[in-house]
Amino acid sequence: MPWPVYLALKQLFPSGRRLPFFTLISVVGVALGVALMLVTMSVMGGFGHQIKTMIIDTQGEVQVKASVLLDKPAAAAVEKALAATPGVQAYAPYAAGMVMLEFESRPAFPAIQGFNYAQMKKVVPLDRYLIAGSLDQLDDDSIILSSILANSLGAGVGDIVSVYSPLALERARKNELLLPRDVRVAGIFAVGHQQLDSSTVLCSLRLMQDLYGLEQKVHGYNVRLQPGADEYVVAAALNRQLPAGTHALTWFESNADFQAVISFERNMIFFLLTFIIIVAAFSITSSLLVTVVRKTREIGLLGAMGGRARHVAACFCVQGLVIGVAGTVLGVGFGFGLLYYRNAIVHLIASLTMGQDVFEKFYQFSSLPRHTEPRDVALIILFSILASTIAGLIPAWRAAKLQPVEALRSE
Repeated sequence: MPWPVYLALKQLFPSGRRLPFFTLISVVGVALGVALMLVTMSVMGGFGHQIKTMIIDTQGEVQVKASVLLDKPAAAAVEKALAATPGVQAYAPYAAGMVMLEFESRPAFPAIQGFNYAQMKKVVPLDRYLIAGSLDQLDDDSIILSSILANSLGAGVGDIVSVYSPLALERARKNELLLPRDVRVAGIFAVGHQQLDSSTVLCSLRLMQDLYGLEQKVHGYNVRLQPGADEYVVAAALNRQLPAGTHALTWFESNADFQAVISFERNMIFFLLTFIIIVAAFSITSSLLVTVVRKTREIGLLGAMGGRARHVAACFCVQGLVIGVAGTVLGVGFGFGLLYYRNAIVHLIASLTMGQDVFEKFYQFSSLPRHTEPRDVALIILFSILASTIAGLIPAWRAAKLQPVEALRSE
Protein backbone atom coordinates (compact mmCIF):
# COMPACT_ATOMS: atom_id res chain seq x y z
CA MET A 1 0.00 0.00 0.00
CA PRO A 2 1.46 3.44 -0.93
CA TRP A 3 2.42 5.40 2.16
CA PRO A 4 0.15 8.42 1.36
CA VAL A 5 -2.87 6.09 1.33
CA TYR A 6 -1.74 4.32 4.52
CA LEU A 7 -1.17 7.65 6.27
CA ALA A 8 -4.57 8.97 5.13
CA LEU A 9 -6.34 5.93 6.57
CA LYS A 10 -4.41 6.19 9.84
CA GLN A 11 -5.40 9.83 10.20
CA LEU A 12 -9.07 9.10 9.53
CA PHE A 13 -9.28 5.90 11.58
CA PRO A 14 -6.49 5.84 14.20
CA SER A 15 -5.87 2.37 15.62
CA GLY A 16 -6.76 1.84 19.26
CA ARG A 17 -8.96 4.97 19.38
CA ARG A 18 -12.60 5.79 18.85
CA LEU A 19 -13.70 7.23 15.54
CA PRO A 20 -12.55 10.86 15.47
CA PHE A 21 -15.31 13.45 15.77
CA PHE A 22 -14.37 15.30 12.57
CA THR A 23 -14.37 12.07 10.56
CA LEU A 24 -17.75 11.06 11.97
CA ILE A 25 -19.36 14.44 11.21
CA SER A 26 -17.97 14.48 7.67
CA VAL A 27 -19.17 10.96 6.89
CA VAL A 28 -22.62 11.60 8.40
CA GLY A 29 -22.97 14.85 6.42
CA VAL A 30 -22.33 13.08 3.13
CA ALA A 31 -24.59 10.16 4.12
CA LEU A 32 -27.54 12.42 4.95
CA GLY A 33 -27.16 14.33 1.70
CA VAL A 34 -27.02 11.13 -0.36
CA ALA A 35 -30.01 9.62 1.49
CA LEU A 36 -32.11 12.74 0.98
CA MET A 37 -31.29 12.94 -2.72
CA LEU A 38 -32.04 9.23 -3.21
CA VAL A 39 -35.38 9.37 -1.39
CA THR A 40 -36.51 12.55 -3.13
CA MET A 41 -35.57 11.41 -6.62
CA SER A 42 -37.17 7.99 -6.04
CA VAL A 43 -40.45 9.52 -4.81
CA MET A 44 -40.50 12.02 -7.69
CA GLY A 45 -39.75 9.15 -10.07
CA GLY A 46 -42.60 7.22 -8.46
CA PHE A 47 -45.08 10.01 -9.15
CA GLY A 48 -43.81 10.28 -12.73
CA HIS A 49 -44.05 6.51 -13.25
CA GLN A 50 -47.54 6.48 -11.76
CA ILE A 51 -48.67 9.27 -14.09
CA LYS A 52 -47.12 7.43 -17.06
CA THR A 53 -49.08 4.30 -16.13
CA MET A 54 -52.31 6.31 -15.83
CA ILE A 55 -51.79 7.96 -19.22
CA ILE A 56 -51.08 4.64 -20.94
CA ASP A 57 -54.04 2.99 -19.20
CA THR A 58 -56.39 5.73 -20.38
CA GLN A 59 -54.96 6.40 -23.86
CA GLY A 60 -52.77 3.48 -24.87
CA GLU A 61 -49.07 3.70 -25.72
CA VAL A 62 -49.77 5.32 -29.10
CA GLN A 63 -52.51 7.60 -30.40
CA VAL A 64 -53.37 8.10 -34.06
CA LYS A 65 -54.77 11.59 -34.60
CA ALA A 66 -56.15 13.26 -37.71
CA SER A 67 -56.11 16.90 -38.74
CA VAL A 68 -59.64 16.38 -40.11
CA LEU A 69 -62.46 14.03 -39.18
CA LEU A 70 -61.97 10.46 -40.34
CA ASP A 71 -64.90 9.20 -42.40
CA LYS A 72 -65.44 5.52 -43.16
CA PRO A 73 -62.92 5.22 -46.06
CA ALA A 74 -60.24 7.15 -44.14
CA ALA A 75 -60.89 5.13 -40.97
CA ALA A 76 -60.62 1.92 -42.97
CA ALA A 77 -57.24 3.05 -44.34
CA VAL A 78 -56.01 3.82 -40.81
CA GLU A 79 -57.19 0.44 -39.50
CA LYS A 80 -55.44 -1.31 -42.40
CA ALA A 81 -52.17 0.44 -41.47
CA LEU A 82 -52.65 -0.47 -37.80
CA ALA A 83 -53.32 -4.12 -38.60
CA ALA A 84 -50.20 -4.30 -40.80
CA THR A 85 -47.81 -2.70 -38.31
CA PRO A 86 -45.73 -5.08 -36.14
CA GLY A 87 -46.09 -4.50 -32.41
CA VAL A 88 -49.73 -3.34 -32.50
CA GLN A 89 -51.90 -5.52 -30.27
CA ALA A 90 -55.26 -3.73 -30.36
CA TYR A 91 -56.81 -0.41 -31.38
CA ALA A 92 -60.10 1.41 -30.92
CA PRO A 93 -61.61 4.54 -32.50
CA TYR A 94 -62.58 7.53 -30.39
CA ALA A 95 -64.20 10.94 -30.68
CA ALA A 96 -63.53 13.69 -28.16
CA GLY A 97 -64.69 17.18 -27.31
CA MET A 98 -66.18 19.43 -24.62
CA VAL A 99 -69.73 19.52 -23.29
CA MET A 100 -71.76 21.14 -20.56
CA LEU A 101 -73.35 18.92 -17.93
CA GLU A 102 -76.21 19.99 -15.68
CA PHE A 103 -77.61 18.17 -12.68
CA GLU A 104 -80.06 19.82 -10.29
CA SER A 105 -79.08 23.28 -11.58
CA ARG A 106 -75.37 22.61 -11.01
CA PRO A 107 -73.33 23.03 -14.23
CA ALA A 108 -69.94 21.61 -15.22
CA PHE A 109 -67.84 21.84 -18.38
CA PRO A 110 -65.84 18.62 -18.71
CA ALA A 111 -64.02 16.95 -21.59
CA ILE A 112 -65.90 14.04 -23.10
CA GLN A 113 -64.64 11.02 -25.01
CA GLY A 114 -66.73 8.50 -26.87
CA PHE A 115 -65.55 5.00 -27.68
CA ASN A 116 -66.68 1.57 -28.74
CA TYR A 117 -66.50 -0.41 -25.50
CA ALA A 118 -66.12 -3.78 -27.24
CA GLN A 119 -62.93 -2.51 -28.89
CA MET A 120 -61.76 -0.11 -26.19
CA LYS A 121 -61.65 -2.73 -23.41
CA LYS A 122 -58.82 -4.42 -25.35
CA VAL A 123 -56.87 -1.14 -25.28
CA VAL A 124 -57.80 0.62 -22.05
CA PRO A 125 -58.49 -1.30 -18.79
CA LEU A 126 -61.32 0.99 -17.66
CA ASP A 127 -62.77 -1.63 -15.31
CA ARG A 128 -59.60 -1.31 -13.20
CA TYR A 129 -60.51 2.27 -12.29
CA LEU A 130 -64.29 1.90 -11.95
CA ILE A 131 -65.39 2.60 -8.35
CA ALA A 132 -69.17 2.49 -8.84
CA GLY A 133 -71.58 1.13 -11.41
CA SER A 134 -70.76 -1.21 -14.28
CA LEU A 135 -69.29 -0.80 -17.73
CA ASP A 136 -71.74 -3.41 -18.99
CA GLN A 137 -74.51 -0.85 -18.32
CA LEU A 138 -72.92 1.70 -20.67
CA ASP A 139 -75.09 2.27 -23.74
CA ASP A 140 -76.05 5.10 -26.08
CA ASP A 141 -78.16 6.73 -23.38
CA SER A 142 -75.70 6.68 -20.50
CA ILE A 143 -72.33 8.11 -19.46
CA ILE A 144 -69.55 7.43 -16.98
CA LEU A 145 -68.34 10.31 -14.78
CA SER A 146 -64.96 10.86 -13.17
CA SER A 147 -65.07 10.83 -9.37
CA ILE A 148 -64.34 14.49 -8.56
CA LEU A 149 -66.69 15.64 -11.31
CA ALA A 150 -69.46 13.42 -9.91
CA ASN A 151 -68.90 14.85 -6.44
CA SER A 152 -69.01 18.44 -7.69
CA LEU A 153 -72.31 17.77 -9.49
CA GLY A 154 -73.71 15.69 -6.66
CA ALA A 155 -74.62 12.97 -9.15
CA GLY A 156 -74.48 9.24 -8.49
CA VAL A 157 -75.06 6.02 -10.37
CA GLY A 158 -78.58 5.94 -11.80
CA ASP A 159 -79.09 9.73 -11.76
CA ILE A 160 -80.18 11.54 -14.93
CA VAL A 161 -78.01 14.44 -16.11
CA SER A 162 -78.48 16.82 -19.02
CA VAL A 163 -75.77 17.14 -21.68
CA TYR A 164 -75.43 20.29 -23.81
CA SER A 165 -73.14 20.08 -26.81
CA PRO A 166 -71.59 22.81 -29.01
CA LEU A 167 -73.94 21.58 -31.74
CA ALA A 168 -76.73 23.46 -29.95
CA LEU A 169 -74.89 26.76 -30.54
CA GLU A 170 -74.58 26.03 -34.25
CA ARG A 171 -78.29 25.24 -34.44
CA ALA A 172 -79.12 28.43 -32.51
CA ARG A 173 -77.35 30.51 -35.16
CA LYS A 174 -79.75 29.01 -37.67
CA ASN A 175 -82.72 29.80 -35.42
CA GLU A 176 -83.12 26.12 -34.63
CA LEU A 177 -83.64 24.71 -31.16
CA LEU A 178 -81.67 21.66 -30.04
CA LEU A 179 -82.80 20.27 -26.69
CA PRO A 180 -80.20 18.86 -24.26
CA ARG A 181 -79.67 15.10 -24.17
CA ASP A 182 -80.79 13.48 -20.92
CA VAL A 183 -78.55 10.54 -20.05
CA ARG A 184 -78.16 8.18 -17.13
CA VAL A 185 -75.00 7.88 -15.02
CA ALA A 186 -73.89 4.27 -15.55
CA GLY A 187 -70.71 4.43 -13.50
CA ILE A 188 -68.04 6.49 -11.76
CA PHE A 189 -64.29 6.03 -12.20
CA ALA A 190 -61.15 7.35 -10.51
CA VAL A 191 -57.65 6.99 -11.93
CA GLY A 192 -55.88 8.98 -9.20
CA HIS A 193 -54.96 11.90 -11.44
CA GLN A 194 -56.40 15.25 -10.36
CA GLN A 195 -57.01 16.60 -13.87
CA LEU A 196 -58.56 13.42 -15.25
CA ASP A 197 -60.69 12.81 -12.18
CA SER A 198 -62.08 16.35 -12.08
CA SER A 199 -63.16 16.91 -15.67
CA THR A 200 -63.71 13.74 -17.69
CA VAL A 201 -66.82 12.08 -19.10
CA LEU A 202 -66.84 8.79 -20.96
CA CYS A 203 -69.64 7.67 -23.26
CA SER A 204 -70.38 5.42 -26.20
CA LEU A 205 -69.02 6.39 -29.60
CA ARG A 206 -72.54 6.58 -31.02
CA LEU A 207 -73.67 9.04 -28.32
CA MET A 208 -70.60 11.24 -28.90
CA GLN A 209 -71.25 11.26 -32.64
CA ASP A 210 -74.86 12.29 -32.02
CA LEU A 211 -73.87 15.08 -29.61
CA TYR A 212 -71.42 16.60 -32.11
CA GLY A 213 -73.23 15.70 -35.31
CA LEU A 214 -70.31 13.63 -36.54
CA GLU A 215 -72.46 11.03 -38.31
CA GLN A 216 -70.06 8.04 -38.43
CA LYS A 217 -66.80 9.99 -38.30
CA VAL A 218 -64.12 9.72 -35.59
CA HIS A 219 -61.20 11.84 -34.40
CA GLY A 220 -58.58 9.12 -34.07
CA TYR A 221 -57.52 5.79 -32.58
CA ASN A 222 -56.10 4.67 -29.26
CA VAL A 223 -53.52 1.92 -29.75
CA ARG A 224 -52.29 -0.76 -27.35
CA LEU A 225 -48.92 -2.33 -28.13
CA GLN A 226 -47.68 -5.83 -27.56
CA PRO A 227 -45.56 -6.36 -24.42
CA GLY A 228 -41.98 -5.27 -25.01
CA ALA A 229 -42.76 -3.24 -28.13
CA ASP A 230 -41.08 0.17 -28.35
CA GLU A 231 -43.70 2.88 -28.76
CA TYR A 232 -41.33 5.17 -30.69
CA VAL A 233 -40.46 2.44 -33.20
CA VAL A 234 -44.12 1.51 -33.69
CA ALA A 235 -45.16 5.17 -34.04
CA ALA A 236 -42.45 5.73 -36.67
CA ALA A 237 -43.56 2.62 -38.58
CA LEU A 238 -47.18 3.79 -38.46
CA ASN A 239 -46.31 7.25 -39.75
CA ARG A 240 -44.78 5.65 -42.84
CA GLN A 241 -48.04 3.85 -43.61
CA LEU A 242 -50.82 6.16 -42.43
CA PRO A 243 -52.75 8.18 -45.04
CA ALA A 244 -52.11 11.90 -45.44
CA GLY A 245 -53.57 14.07 -42.70
CA THR A 246 -53.08 11.49 -39.96
CA HIS A 247 -50.09 10.89 -37.71
CA ALA A 248 -49.15 8.63 -34.80
CA LEU A 249 -47.93 10.04 -31.49
CA THR A 250 -46.49 8.20 -28.51
CA TRP A 251 -48.03 8.70 -25.08
CA PHE A 252 -45.10 11.01 -24.24
CA GLU A 253 -45.54 13.15 -27.34
CA SER A 254 -49.31 13.41 -26.78
CA ASN A 255 -48.63 14.81 -23.30
CA ALA A 256 -45.37 16.60 -24.06
CA ASP A 257 -46.19 19.79 -22.14
CA PHE A 258 -47.18 17.92 -19.00
CA GLN A 259 -44.18 15.61 -19.19
CA ALA A 260 -41.89 18.61 -19.71
CA VAL A 261 -43.17 20.14 -16.47
CA ILE A 262 -42.53 16.91 -14.55
CA SER A 263 -39.04 16.58 -16.04
CA PHE A 264 -38.27 20.21 -15.19
CA GLU A 265 -39.43 19.70 -11.59
CA ARG A 266 -37.24 16.60 -11.19
CA ASN A 267 -34.21 18.39 -12.61
CA MET A 268 -34.75 21.46 -10.43
CA ILE A 269 -35.17 19.34 -7.29
CA PHE A 270 -32.00 17.44 -8.13
CA PHE A 271 -30.16 20.72 -8.71
CA LEU A 272 -31.33 22.18 -5.39
CA LEU A 273 -30.51 19.03 -3.44
CA THR A 274 -26.97 18.99 -4.79
CA PHE A 275 -26.28 21.94 -2.50
CA ILE A 276 -26.68 19.57 0.47
CA ILE A 277 -23.75 17.54 -0.85
CA ILE A 278 -21.84 20.77 -1.51
CA VAL A 279 -22.40 21.87 2.11
CA ALA A 280 -21.15 18.45 3.27
CA ALA A 281 -18.12 18.91 1.02
CA PHE A 282 -17.36 22.24 2.68
CA SER A 283 -17.51 20.52 6.08
CA ILE A 284 -14.95 18.00 4.78
CA THR A 285 -12.76 20.86 3.59
CA SER A 286 -12.93 22.64 6.96
CA SER A 287 -12.17 19.48 8.95
CA LEU A 288 -9.17 18.63 6.75
CA LEU A 289 -7.89 22.22 6.97
CA VAL A 290 -8.01 21.88 10.75
CA THR A 291 -6.02 18.66 10.37
CA VAL A 292 -3.42 20.50 8.25
CA VAL A 293 -3.04 23.17 10.94
CA ARG A 294 -2.85 20.64 13.77
CA LYS A 295 -0.33 18.44 12.00
CA THR A 296 1.90 21.13 10.48
CA ARG A 297 5.02 19.77 12.17
CA GLU A 298 4.23 16.19 11.01
CA ILE A 299 3.78 17.44 7.45
CA GLY A 300 7.12 19.24 7.67
CA LEU A 301 8.71 16.03 8.95
CA LEU A 302 7.37 14.11 5.96
CA GLY A 303 8.96 16.68 3.65
CA ALA A 304 12.26 16.52 5.51
CA MET A 305 12.28 12.72 5.16
CA GLY A 306 11.97 12.99 1.38
CA GLY A 307 8.23 13.06 0.87
CA ARG A 308 7.32 15.06 -2.19
CA ALA A 309 4.63 17.72 -2.29
CA ARG A 310 2.36 15.61 -4.50
CA HIS A 311 2.55 12.73 -2.02
CA VAL A 312 1.54 15.01 0.83
CA ALA A 313 -1.28 16.41 -1.29
CA ALA A 314 -2.39 12.89 -2.23
CA CYS A 315 -2.72 12.04 1.46
CA PHE A 316 -5.47 14.64 1.92
CA CYS A 317 -7.17 13.91 -1.40
CA VAL A 318 -7.39 10.26 -0.37
CA GLN A 319 -9.00 11.30 2.92
CA GLY A 320 -11.68 13.20 1.01
CA LEU A 321 -12.21 10.17 -1.26
CA VAL A 322 -12.52 7.76 1.68
CA ILE A 323 -14.99 10.04 3.46
CA GLY A 324 -17.01 10.33 0.25
CA VAL A 325 -17.10 6.57 -0.33
CA ALA A 326 -17.99 5.79 3.29
CA GLY A 327 -20.67 8.48 3.42
CA THR A 328 -22.11 7.41 0.08
CA VAL A 329 -22.36 3.75 1.12
CA LEU A 330 -24.08 4.69 4.39
CA GLY A 331 -26.32 7.19 2.60
CA VAL A 332 -27.45 4.69 -0.04
CA GLY A 333 -28.26 2.13 2.66
CA PHE A 334 -30.08 4.68 4.79
CA GLY A 335 -31.95 6.04 1.76
CA PHE A 336 -33.22 2.63 0.67
CA GLY A 337 -34.21 1.95 4.29
CA LEU A 338 -36.30 5.13 4.35
CA LEU A 339 -37.88 4.17 1.03
CA TYR A 340 -38.79 0.74 2.42
CA TYR A 341 -40.56 2.28 5.43
CA ARG A 342 -41.84 5.38 3.60
CA ASN A 343 -45.53 4.54 3.95
CA ALA A 344 -45.20 3.85 7.66
CA ILE A 345 -43.50 7.26 8.02
CA VAL A 346 -46.29 8.98 6.03
CA HIS A 347 -48.97 7.33 8.18
CA LEU A 348 -47.12 8.34 11.36
CA ILE A 349 -46.86 11.97 10.21
CA ALA A 350 -50.55 11.97 9.23
CA SER A 351 -51.64 10.52 12.57
CA LEU A 352 -49.56 13.06 14.52
CA THR A 353 -50.81 16.07 12.55
CA MET A 354 -54.20 16.17 10.85
CA GLY A 355 -55.31 12.55 10.82
CA GLN A 356 -55.21 9.97 8.04
CA ASP A 357 -58.63 10.78 6.51
CA VAL A 358 -57.96 14.52 6.30
CA PHE A 359 -54.49 13.85 4.93
CA GLU A 360 -55.87 11.72 2.09
CA LYS A 361 -58.63 14.25 1.36
CA PHE A 362 -56.33 17.24 0.87
CA TYR A 363 -53.17 15.60 -0.47
CA GLN A 364 -54.93 12.97 -2.63
CA PHE A 365 -52.64 10.09 -1.60
CA SER A 366 -52.31 7.68 1.29
CA SER A 367 -49.03 6.09 0.22
CA LEU A 368 -45.96 7.44 -1.50
CA PRO A 369 -45.13 5.87 -4.87
CA ARG A 370 -41.55 4.87 -5.55
CA HIS A 371 -39.64 4.28 -8.75
CA THR A 372 -35.85 4.31 -8.55
CA GLU A 373 -33.97 4.74 -11.80
CA PRO A 374 -30.51 3.08 -11.81
CA ARG A 375 -29.26 6.13 -13.70
CA ASP A 376 -30.32 8.42 -10.84
CA VAL A 377 -28.60 6.21 -8.24
CA ALA A 378 -25.41 6.12 -10.29
CA LEU A 379 -25.48 9.91 -10.77
CA ILE A 380 -25.98 10.52 -7.03
CA ILE A 381 -23.13 8.15 -6.11
CA LEU A 382 -20.78 9.67 -8.69
CA PHE A 383 -21.57 13.25 -7.68
CA SER A 384 -21.17 12.65 -3.92
CA ILE A 385 -17.84 10.84 -4.30
CA LEU A 386 -16.55 13.42 -6.77
CA ALA A 387 -17.61 16.35 -4.54
CA SER A 388 -15.97 14.77 -1.49
CA THR A 389 -12.75 14.14 -3.38
CA ILE A 390 -12.66 17.71 -4.71
CA ALA A 391 -13.26 18.92 -1.15
CA GLY A 392 -9.83 17.55 -0.24
CA LEU A 393 -8.04 19.60 -2.90
CA ILE A 394 -7.86 22.85 -0.91
CA PRO A 395 -6.36 21.19 2.21
CA ALA A 396 -4.06 19.17 -0.10
CA TRP A 397 -2.88 22.35 -1.82
CA ARG A 398 -2.36 24.02 1.58
CA ALA A 399 -0.33 21.07 2.86
CA ALA A 400 1.73 20.79 -0.33
CA LYS A 401 2.75 24.47 -0.05
CA LEU A 402 4.28 24.01 3.41
CA GLN A 403 8.07 24.23 3.42
CA PRO A 404 9.68 21.54 5.63
CA VAL A 405 11.92 23.99 7.52
CA GLU A 406 9.09 26.44 8.27
CA ALA A 407 6.72 23.62 9.15
CA LEU A 408 9.18 22.09 11.65
CA ARG A 409 9.53 25.50 13.37
CA SER A 410 5.74 25.73 13.78
CA GLU A 411 4.46 25.73 17.36
